[in-house]
Amino acid sequence: MRQPLKPIPPRKSQYGIDPELVTMRGSELPGMTSVLLTELFPDLPPVIYPGPRGTAAVREAATQALAGVDMSMIRPGDSVNILASHHGFTLLGGEAYAEMLRTIRDVVYERTGTDNIRLRAGVGLRFRETEEYIKRFALDEHFHGKAEGIAPIDRGIPIETEIGTLYGLAQAYDAKWIIHAHNSDVREVHFHRQVDRAVKPFGMSYARIETRSTYHQNLGPRAANFVARAIFDSPFVRDKFAFACFLVMAPHGVVRVDADNDLYALNDRLTRDGCRYYGKIMTLLGQIDKCIAILDFPAPVPYVFSAGVIYANFCGANIDLFDLDNPLPPYTWYTESYYGKDGKPLIDGVPPVNPAIKMCIHNYAWAGYPVVFFAEQVPTLVVGEAQAQLMRDDPQNVYYMDHAMVAPSLTKAMHFAQRATGADHILVFDGAAGGMNVSPSLAEFLTQNAPRVSKQVEERLLPRWLRQRGLEVPEAVQAQLQPAV
Repeated sequence: MRQPLKPIPPRKSQYGIDPELVTMRGSELPGMTSVLLTELFPDLPPVIYPGPRGTAAVREAATQALAGVDMSMIRPGDSVNILASHHGFTLLGGEAYAEMLRTIRDVVYERTGTDNIRLRAGVGLRFRETEEYIKRFALDEHFHGKAEGIAPIDRGIPIETEIGTLYGLAQAYDAKWIIHAHNSDVREVHFHRQVDRAVKPFGMSYARIETRSTYHQNLGPRAANFVARAIFDSPFVRDKFAFACFLVMAPHGVVRVDADNDLYALNDRLTRDGCRYYGKIMTLLGQIDKCIAILDFPAPVPYVFSAGVIYANFCGANIDLFDLDNPLPPYTWYTESYYGKDGKPLIDGVPPVNPAIKMCIHNYAWAGYPVVFFAEQVPTLVVGEAQAQLMRDDPQNVYYMDHAMVAPSLTKAMHFAQRATGADHILVFDGAAGGMNVSPSLAEFLTQNAPRVSKQVEERLLPRWLRQRGLEVPEAVQAQLQPAV
């Protein structure tokens, strides 16, 4: 058996327990093994990071991508805000995204002569999280003291759009020019459904909480994409927009850096790439019929990673999240409101949370995001009293432990979970790069089913997903989609 892969290490944060209290990782359980994504799907593209060159490869790729971008609108002395989002710092430890941000700053300075370049890093409900990242990656030093975290409760600014007045964050737009610096991992595909993925932060990371709530609550998945598009298409934002630069992700790492003055052209490329790169692994995970999930990553419950996708995606893997004919996913804040007191959907249109997840072991995951729903839907064991108390003390999760039990150790939690469920498939969400840490039985299952899933996606699902989004499959792409001989 292959040895387990190295998980992302615990991270010091006000939103998580002390890393010293994380005494055992899921990958260290007896008998655990790993599978590489390139062995499951040999046609995945090569990655530039992680790799032997480290972040130097990211800097080179970003410099090359930016070489094709027009920056002539930026004059010496002009103020420029590089807009970032907290999610990028959770990818592969965060250093690749931080290096892309550093490179953007350096190239803009070299090509335009302005040194009034600021970093504005947006965040969700963990209002101080990006401040931690700015210090961790020394971005405050690289930006000469002009790096700040911005939160959705900060001062807003009205933005007149074709659907009415929406509200952005004043600090995001307090420069003459803005540069949209993001990443392409599919992340919350249960929300955006891979529609306008590149535009989403304008309704999220750079928006006031009232506008974010319109996205999450009032309109729900798919329809809410109009909010981000309306903000970006407003004259106020368009007059400030210089270009976008994205860290392009695949489940096994960074594929390239892409930049463009035309955000919608970039969005089309990222939409196609997201469906191609992530469609296979998400479809394969949806084939699992009985599994114990271990959360073991420095992020809130739904955002812990395995195989490049988050636990919230696995909770919806019982339906095809890329298929727009599936109107509602099992989980979003919007669909949560369709559940009754008995924990079951009130209407037939809401599918149940993935029934393959027989038990969840919360070995290491942060607070700071409302996750009571997950403990209500999936039997949950929380490892250690310190972690249980962290959740009890979190204003967003005061009822989490009402639906979960405390286990004294990871080994005892696993012993109980296997006896209670009879499941021998174990999947660890620990952010291991290039693959996933699993039990031997699950490794065998994934290896046996990957060729069939690959053919299904290439020949039937991918063309369907692309056409649903108005992206015809060109002949050149069709040729690439044929099964490898």
